[in-house]
Amino acid sequence: MSQSLLIDMYYAAPELWFALAALLGSLICLLISLGLKLLKLKQKNYFLNRDRERYAETLYASKDGYFAFLYPDQKINDPRQNIVEHCSRRLAVIMNLAEGTKAKFEDILKNFYKEDAKVIQKYVELLKNDGVSFEDDFNLKSNNKRLHLSGHKICGSDGNVYCDMIWFRDVSLEFNRISNLEGEKLQIQAQVQQFEDLINNIPYPVWLRDENLNLKLINRRYLDFVEPQNFEEVIKQGIEINNVKGESVSKNLALTAIGANKPKKASSAVIVNGERHFMEVVETPFHFEQNLNLIRTAGAMIDVTELDELKRNLNRHQNAQLEILGTLDTAFAVFDDKFHLSFYNQAFAGLWKLENLWLEQQPTYAMFLEVLREKRLLPEVPDFIAFKTEEQKAFSSIIEPKKDFLYLPDGRTFRRVRAPYPVGGLVFAFEDVSDNLATTRAYNSLLSVQKDTLDNLFDGVLIFASNGRLKLYNKAYLKLWDATEEELDKEPTLLDVIESQKKFFAKVDDWTSLKKDILEHIIDVTTKSFALKRSNNDSVEVLSAALPDDSIMVTYRKIPTVYED
Repeated sequence: MSQSLLIDMYYAAPELWFALAALLGSLICLLISLGLKLLKLKQKNYFLNRDRERYAETLYASKDGYFAFLYPDQKINDPRQNIVEHCSRRLAVIMNLAEGTKAKFEDILKNFYKEDAKVIQKYVELLKNDGVSFEDDFNLKSNNKRLHLSGHKICGSDGNVYCDMIWFRDVSLEFNRISNLEGEKLQIQAQVQQFEDLINNIPYPVWLRDENLNLKLINRRYLDFVEPQNFEEVIKQGIEINNVKGESVSKNLALTAIGANKPKKASSAVIVNGERHFMEVVETPFHFEQNLNLIRTAGAMIDVTELDELKRNLNRHQNAQLEILGTLDTAFAVFDDKFHLSFYNQAFAGLWKLENLWLEQQPTYAMFLEVLREKRLLPEVPDFIAFKTEEQKAFSSIIEPKKDFLYLPDGRTFRRVRAPYPVGGLVFAFEDVSDNLATTRAYNSLLSVQKDTLDNLFDGVLIFASNGRLKLYNKAYLKLWDATEEELDKEPTLLDVIESQKKFFAKVDDWTSLKKDILEHIIDVTTKSFALKRSNNDSVEVLSAALPDDSIMVTYRKIPTVYED
């Protein structure tokens, strides 16, 4: 019945049904359209959420922490009253915040020093009120970290304010590294200054050349030898120090030194302030920055004018001395530091019976010894090679004149003197002292005979030489005056000997006057003998006499005591 009712209604008002069908179709299409839009919105929201999570995780992964002052999205009269504070996880870790991400900005400020916290607070107020960005570094109180703070206001494209964000970056490592570098920089600058002071206070010119022989560095003294006197201009123009001929004193020398890869020296005359100076120039090559293919040179020019004059004077004096030595009867010879004969006189050639032609060939000292050995003019030694070696060692060991004697096989005795020669080597002087030694032996023998003769006398005898010193004494004097050989062997004066006799005159009231009288009577050799009364009542007769060699002989004789009946 219902079905028939619907059919009746359809046929009764078909326009109504068509309208309902159209409305239903439109509704279905609208629902489908809304469903599609909803799907698209869900998809867009998905990607937005994913991007937001990506950005959030990116911020979390950043090595910088941040603290944000978030403004509300809705429009209100004063959005700063509803600001929400947000602390990042990274910032909580950097500052070791006990509250973690729930920390407030006041908690952040507590970690800074009081004065720094005031500065940060001022920065933040300017950022909030006027949008003034800032950047600055501050130290934390607890762990000595240094943080770099950077504040910025974040706005949208429509001008809406999103937040005020402060970034915190831990720059402790960089700061310490920079501080260390600054310290090293200061040290290097101090070292560079010291090197500059060093080379600028060297009293002679020094310079540095590059691989093309161009000047790279000079010292202050260099400027005294060139014009203009300006560091930069000299380097820029490559102004060289020239000799009297107007040529560079060292550029060609530097080229030679680089080619030979070793220092090279040269002498040059230079005009300085109108005066001629004799200079020694040296160029020393070196590998720049340890590069074997990059060779530079360091140069110096030393004023040796005085040294050159001294050398010339020394040569003149040496030549004059050698000329004098050549005229003496004593045999002289000079062997240089290479052991070669550099000078001899005719007395030397005659003493050793050597030919001038052979001597002019400048034989070595070893050759000289070999020839003397063949002529049997050297002392007999068991090992001649060892003897020759020791003789040659004297060239490096003798630093002052040294005397010795050479006892030749033929019975002669030569006195030898070896002394250092000023320019190297040794000076030799030889003298035949055979006769002198024989005379000395005869003289000593005579003295011995005299001594034995005096010791056999009963009287005490003293002999004073012409210089006033005791020369001889006998045993009778030692016994008579209770003297010792040690005292008399010191060669005392006559006054000292009289003073030593004081102990025998203890009863004399004025010893000074008595000593003076004794001295005057002995010196006045024309005086007859006189007697001395000693404290033990002994009497001693004293007699003085002058000897042919101006010596004085004093005789002491004990006078026997005469007893009366």
